[in-house]
Amino acid sequence: MSYEWLIGTRYLRSRHRSGFVSFVASMSVLGLALGVAVLIVVLSVINGYERELRGRMLSVTSHATITGLDGTIADWRAKQATAAREPGVKAVVPFIESRGLIANGQRVAGAMVRGVLPEEEVRAVGLGSRMKSGSLADLAAGKYRVILGAALAAELGVSKGQSVVLMAPEGSATPAGFAPRMRRFLVAGIFESGMYEYDRGLALIHMGDAARLYRYGDNITGLRLALDDPFRAARLVRAVAREIDVDGNGYYVSDWTRDHANLFRAIEMTKSMMFFILLIMVVVAAVNLVATLVMIVKEKQTDIAILRTIGAAPVNVLRIFLIQGALIGLVGTVAGALLGWLLAENFQSILHAVESTFGVQFLDPAVYSMSDLPTQVQARDLLQVSVVTLLLSALATVYPAWRASRTLPAEALRHD
Repeated sequence: MSYEWLIGTRYLRSRHRSGFVSFVASMSVLGLALGVAVLIVVLSVINGYERELRGRMLSVTSHATITGLDGTIADWRAKQATAAREPGVKAVVPFIESRGLIANGQRVAGAMVRGVLPEEEVRAVGLGSRMKSGSLADLAAGKYRVILGAALAAELGVSKGQSVVLMAPEGSATPAGFAPRMRRFLVAGIFESGMYEYDRGLALIHMGDAARLYRYGDNITGLRLALDDPFRAARLVRAVAREIDVDGNGYYVSDWTRDHANLFRAIEMTKSMMFFILLIMVVVAAVNLVATLVMIVKEKQTDIAILRTIGAAPVNVLRIFLIQGALIGLVGTVAGALLGWLLAENFQSILHAVESTFGVQFLDPAVYSMSDLPTQVQARDLLQVSVVTLLLSALATVYPAWRASRTLPAEALRHD
């Protein structure tokens, strides 16, 4: 196939008619490259969003939780020790969790109030490293201190050192009517996880203070597990629950994949839909490749006829134009993959530059749970996009090459 390769590549470098053939071929390469690059960038953005969301989520929540069927767990210290001995369990921390109403003057906001043991909490989640002010160690039993999410503190208009009133939904009946239980707490710190759901809706207090406010006594709401492999959470949490269920009362078990299953399922569905929608760009580029090769065949009718008259068989002509289409598809795919990879790796810097130049914000943290949009280029996506593009390019090449091989020398040379 040496002369077929030589002729096929030479046609792409044609200078006839002011290089029109080379220009059209270049446009086909550009169309494929842009389609591939856009597809890779979008998939990388979705991958980065999912990774960042998962990381921020696991920094403020546990990999798995075990709670009592009636909402409480008694004799939790023995159960905690048993669970901590299970293989794959990195840490087991107790917690008390309930809803509460937090007030600062006329400003009132509802939040999830979580009672924790600071010295144990740092072993389970990375929230301690996301403190804007204060630290988890500032929570002390009997001191009635609270750590608020950044968005929650902003809504209440408080900062470290100020005080808020925390009201429990339960209360007591008095001669004057129902009176909710409430207590004034000092704001000991503010955390910012990067996820609006937690920054707006979570308040941390000491577990001893939570037990007194919500009347838990020596009981807790449940145990939170930190695992060596978070992706084995669904299986490990069941094994741990069976191990600690010595009295046969049973427990509710949950893990981060179940708690946020709809969110991650929606992300996967979005990624799949975006792949097929943006694949239309590649299909359009492949159709453009068909038009390009048809124009080249039309341009080279005389050359094809001469090749046929000096002994070239139809299959040789077919190979010449298959080589052309394959080269255009290969160059466009490789160029698009490299361009997409470069854009994806620098996407965050490009996004910040555009935002600062035009004074806009593309991501509202109240809606998207984050203000930055990192990317993650996966080899699987690069391979998938490249293979699909090459297959579409190959299919687009078949018809023009077949038409070229069917050229009749006498008809092509009649007017030359």
